[in-house]
Amino acid sequence: MLRIHCPYCGVRDHEEFSYFGDATKVYPPLDAEHHDGWVEAVYMRDNPKGVHTEFWQHTLACRRWLVVRRNTVTHDILSVVPARERALP
Repeated sequence: MLRIHCPYCGVRDHEEFSYFGDATKVYPPLDAEHHDGWVEAVYMRDNPKGVHTEFWQHTLACRRWLVVRRNTVTHDILSVVPARERALP
């Protein structure tokens, strides 16, 4: 079972959280000129094997956004930090 340590609420089952994707993705500027870049950023997803950095929201408790580094093979959680404290790519 995947358990995530919320910095605000403690260790919780992953079912309390919602996954929101890759936290390392860089999005293009918001203008019509970059439409193809937005299609790529929003709809084209990698399926990484190994360590991955992801956005999660603690939807059933504090509702805070978190950045979770985990191994997608073993599901080991390597680190959890509040999203506002993450290092930007």
